[in-house]
Amino acid sequence: MSEEELAEQCRKKDMFAQNQLYKLYAGGLFTLCVRYSGDKETAKDLLHDGFLKIYTSFDQFTYRGDGSLRAWLSRVMVNTALEYLRKNEKMNMGFTMDEIPEISDTHEDTDEITLLPQSVLMEYISELPTGYRTVFNLYIFEEKSHKEIAALLGIHEKSSSSQLCRAKMILMKRIREYVNKNEYETGR
Repeated sequence: MSEEELAEQCRKKDMFAQNQLYKLYAGGLFTLCVRYSGDKETAKDLLHDGFLKIYTSFDQFTYRGDGSLRAWLSRVMVNTALEYLRKNEKMNMGFTMDEIPEISDTHEDTDEITLLPQSVLMEYISELPTGYRTVFNLYIFEEKSHKEIAALLGIHEKSSSSQLCRAKMILMKRIREYVNKNEYETGR
């Protein structure tokens, strides 16, 4: 069944199509939920809530070519996660400026990231304070501008920018620690 046919059958509330939709997209959407929530238990709840919204709002989906269904599903799931974070007042910063390391933004930082397994990077992202993690995800993965992020989260553009900067600094510190530890252990 094509993406367009699947969407049309889901619009008609066909249980088989809804089951197929879940099987095809739940894994990737769960990963997205973990990125925003920071933990697997909350991510499971978000995935469930998101799919309920998806199943009941297919009349709002318009097929626009390959990938449009996945994009729409992701947008619904991101909005579900953001709604949860706002509702539960999880958008706190979590760190004071004194706790954030001074790290320059150099070309060697890019090289260090390539030495890091993706699973470790995703773990580090999930450990960021909620506000930082949310801005980081929206900016990096959803490719939102600071103006769009500010509107979504009800914050100032400068807050979005500073939270992204702080998230990057924390991540770079963790990445450097990981790289240094592994270089030491491997004797490089």
